[in-house]
Amino acid sequence: SSPEQLIQGKTAGVQITQSSGEPGAGIDVRIRGSNSIRSGNNPLFVVDGVPLGGDTNAGAQDVTGGEGGASPSSNPLSFLNPSDIESISILKDASATAIYGTRGANGVVIVTTKTGKAGSGGVWEFNTSLSIATPANEYDLLGRNEYLTSYDNIVNSELPVPTPLNTLDFGADTDWQDVVTRTSASPNQNLSYSNNYGSGNIRATFGYSKQFGVVERADFERITGRINWTQRFLDDKLTVNLQTTLSRVNEENPFVTGGGGFRGDLLGFAYVAAPTYPDDPNFVSPLNVPHPSNILANYQSIGNTTRALLNGSVSYKILPELTAKVNLGYDTSDGTRTTVINSKVTGFTTGILDNGRGASNDLDVTNRLLEATLNYEKQFDNSKLDAVIGYSFQDFQNSGRNIQGFGFPTADLNSMGEALIDGANLIESRITGSYQQYGYGTGRSDVFINRLFTPDGATTDFIDIPDTGLDGIFTDTFDNTAELQSFFGRVNYSIANKYLFTATLRADGSSNFGPENQYGYFPSGAFAWQIGEEDFIGDKVSTLKLRLGYGIVGNQEGLGFGNFIRRERFSGSGFNNDGQLNNGNVTGLGAVAFANPDLRWEETTTYNVGLDFGFNNDRLSGSIDVYRKETTDLLLNIQAAQPSPQPFFFQNIDATNLNQGVEFSLGYDIVSSEDFGWSASFNIAYNENELQDFDGEINAGTIFGQGLTGAFGQRLVSGRPLFSYFLREFQGYDENGQPVFEGGVDNQKFVDKDAVPDYTGGFSTNLYYKNFDFSMYWAGQFKFHVYNNTANAFFTAGALRGQRNVTQGTLEDIAAGESINAAAPVSTRFLEKGDFVRLQNLSVGYNVPLSGEGFFDSMRLSLTGQNLLLFTDYSGLDPEVSTGGGNLLNGLPTAGIDWTAYPRPRTYTLSMNFKF
Repeated sequence: SSPEQLIQGKTAGVQITQSSGEPGAGIDVRIRGSNSIRSGNNPLFVVDGVPLGGDTNAGAQDVTGGEGGASPSSNPLSFLNPSDIESISILKDASATAIYGTRGANGVVIVTTKTGKAGSGGVWEFNTSLSIATPANEYDLLGRNEYLTSYDNIVNSELPVPTPLNTLDFGADTDWQDVVTRTSASPNQNLSYSNNYGSGNIRATFGYSKQFGVVERADFERITGRINWTQRFLDDKLTVNLQTTLSRVNEENPFVTGGGGFRGDLLGFAYVAAPTYPDDPNFVSPLNVPHPSNILANYQSIGNTTRALLNGSVSYKILPELTAKVNLGYDTSDGTRTTVINSKVTGFTTGILDNGRGASNDLDVTNRLLEATLNYEKQFDNSKLDAVIGYSFQDFQNSGRNIQGFGFPTADLNSMGEALIDGANLIESRITGSYQQYGYGTGRSDVFINRLFTPDGATTDFIDIPDTGLDGIFTDTFDNTAELQSFFGRVNYSIANKYLFTATLRADGSSNFGPENQYGYFPSGAFAWQIGEEDFIGDKVSTLKLRLGYGIVGNQEGLGFGNFIRRERFSGSGFNNDGQLNNGNVTGLGAVAFANPDLRWEETTTYNVGLDFGFNNDRLSGSIDVYRKETTDLLLNIQAAQPSPQPFFFQNIDATNLNQGVEFSLGYDIVSSEDFGWSASFNIAYNENELQDFDGEINAGTIFGQGLTGAFGQRLVSGRPLFSYFLREFQGYDENGQPVFEGGVDNQKFVDKDAVPDYTGGFSTNLYYKNFDFSMYWAGQFKFHVYNNTANAFFTAGALRGQRNVTQGTLEDIAAGESINAAAPVSTRFLEKGDFVRLQNLSVGYNVPLSGEGFFDSMRLSLTGQNLLLFTDYSGLDPEVSTGGGNLLNGLPTAGIDWTAYPRPRTYTLSMNFKF
């Protein structure tokens, strides 16, 4: 359903993790480890020659008044239809990525879409599929009788409780996991036409898919149209290419954030809600906490993104050896997300009841590319020269508005969203000139309008409040543009097709740095020796190639806009529980960046040695790579020690982030004949990470849960890998049922474990027999640990005393000696091995034999299963997690912390493909 699934685990040294099982969820792609310590570790995605910008989907604001958390990131490739993809190439070493400059510092993923390759007359193709998905795993929670019996036997036997037992029984036996999850059926249809008519080719496609998530109120609808056209003129000297993609993505997301407050989100509510509660949205929990039915009925988050990606190029052969090319790219998107929670919701203490809250985010992103190259190719007697020089300019404009609303005249969720947007538009129709913010709250008689860029500096105006129907609105707008300009050159020279030399130099200039450091200069070089072409190599060796590579690339992705100069904005605001704006000084200015003219490029130096080999016409083939990556001048947002004239500042820290490792891949065509074939491939990679020479310690890895405010489980420090766990060493329980920790409860320390796998691997096999084919793919990650934050927050003996449901494992902990009064601080008790092996994909297909005289030229049927088996010792739902939402301690990304992660689905897909 998403392009990255096509390559997940299939390339050595590339780790791809979806942030959750939700349709359209964000992805983390790590090529040979993480370079940056702050952010910006995803590779550059290039689609048909256009480097993509950042996230184009408008994120959701927290509408609970601080108890919910913002929505996680979205998938940057979600607008692409996987059926349109011809190939995906992954560039890993510095020499290969150097031509893409700074944006390729974390590797490059090149996506090429299909073109018209059909013969005369053209070919139509239609494929349709239906996918059935269920949650692959669930927690073993207590049912009604177990819950009542356990509460009675364990809680009342240990000490008196404030609530008599009979108030826990509300007559129901509800499986709340079944209430919030579902078995879903998702359709997918694609129609294409392709034709190669000699002097050119064309391919046009239309695709529609709607993926329903395995959690209620989660769906992802994608409508795509695409035209790829190539035409040659003037005896093939002039070539014109045009690739266009139009897409519309509509999605609904449940109240699942991965970064909620101490009670979590919809999934957290489902895990802890007493099974005796009825499945009734009007039921009010005696604990006055949210419960799933109420949230499902009274919360809505709907987003849509319209996107157009256009790429046009013109190339002309000036001479047989000299070609000029101009490439233009235009990527624009318009996204809106509206999130509302109405006045009927219960359990929140932030003024939602009888009022309602809402938010709407608009995000308009435009990415423009101009690239001009001059390519010279010359074949000499015993050598070949291929040289290119070029210029590239790309700008990235982000603009939009973020609206908050309080006190709605209706509880209808759709009408609430409309009222919020209509109210904001009504106010804006009465505002003349530019503005940054406007708003009003209860008790105000006017709308304030903050204008930051005026001839007189920052000013504030006021107008009478129009009749919006809301008790309060606050809106903040933004508009910024970043530019990237590059000059580059590359020379490839080969001698006798045995000795291959490559040299690249690129100068990148970014508007995100000050005038003194805008440009960075990044060289790279590579040498390859085709040993297999030497006379002393025998005939059985079909490929033997030694590769050496070195290069320096820059990175600015973690920096953000305008952080090298001092910038001020009007202070943000929101609503108190009574609808008043929570920033009393709504007209006050606040600093959002402080001057640092010395801010400069983050640089990664890579060394690579590789060997490619093949035997018997490459029937057996493989490769070995050894690499070392050193990232210096690391960009980091440092919190200043107080008192200080500024609370934070961006700077390049004097430290080195080291990644080094080995990659190995092997493929073998075991049998190959007309009627029967069998092949297999295997890859494994080892990566070692260590932060060196860092003079400081920064806490990271927020841990959520009641009584865990301010808790953290990771620390950034020199001499250890990124995402290293910093915990108390759990040693069991004392005679009173209290946890015992090595060195005492205050001894939080490094436990020599981290969240990043040392080893990643995959195994695939493909088999065909006459018209049948079979494929199977396994993936695995090893030597890493996951912090089970969900268990830490919910599944403890104390949770049972608090009248919350728990798992069977919690009863085992109580039987082992845990007291229901025992605290559950952050410790190794909840740290588990994450190692796993997964049957990622299994597919069986059949090509229906046709005479060729009917309407259809070919017909294929297939049945595919995804995420069919998981072998792991991890007690949570899935060890492959990347939760964290928007709550990042000290601005550092998180890994390996499992906080109410969206369940990963198990999916079965029946497909039919027709050509005619």
